[in-house]
Amino acid sequence: MIFRDRQDAGQRLADKLADYAGRDDVIVLALPRGGVPVAFEVAQLLGAPLDVFLVRKLGVPGHEELAMGAIASGGTRVLNDSIVWSLRVPPAVIDAVAGDEQRELERREADYRDELPPPEIEGKVVILIDDGLATGATMRAAAIALKKKRPEKLVIAVPVAAPETCEAFEAEVDSIICAETPQPFYGVGMWYSDFSQTTDEEVRRLLAANRNRFVNSASAN
Repeated sequence: MIFRDRQDAGQRLADKLADYAGRDDVIVLALPRGGVPVAFEVAQLLGAPLDVFLVRKLGVPGHEELAMGAIASGGTRVLNDSIVWSLRVPPAVIDAVAGDEQRELERREADYRDELPPPEIEGKVVILIDDGLATGATMRAAAIALKKKRPEKLVIAVPVAAPETCEAFEAEVDSIICAETPQPFYGVGMWYSDFSQTTDEEVRRLLAANRNRFVNSASAN
């Protein structure tokens, strides 16, 4: 199955999450930027608040597409030990890359959230969404960081994932929902007709639209 775009993927994913609709203990978190349009559709259909949870990949210098780990909001760092060991990446290099990515993480957090405080996680059912899972490195960092905030339940939900990655997460979170697990997988972008880059402006617009929905709802009551 190929999704038209992230909006279509989010609407189809929301069907798999219908049991969480209308609950006041549910919050939807998206991994920016690509996860936000998907998560927006889920949040709209579930009637849930939407926020972002920031994760930055730690790319190997000179081969930045290769993840040697990731960092997440709250100071969590997860390393891919096999990559670090096989390439003999020195700790000082890891620290330098992590420092650069931490600054970018903080910039985006301030930009996207418009100086609003982070959402309350403790005791909530958290649905964590991205536009797909390949290796799962960034999602794993996010899950580890979120579990430290003591949610009632942590659910990972994605439109498409590599089968082995989806299976691996079953032991790491309370629930994982992968709408499609094609084999062979190739890559996330292969399963979207339109996989164009999500912009910072689009992220801000969707977050604001979700916030406004809840403000208007409260005013009406």
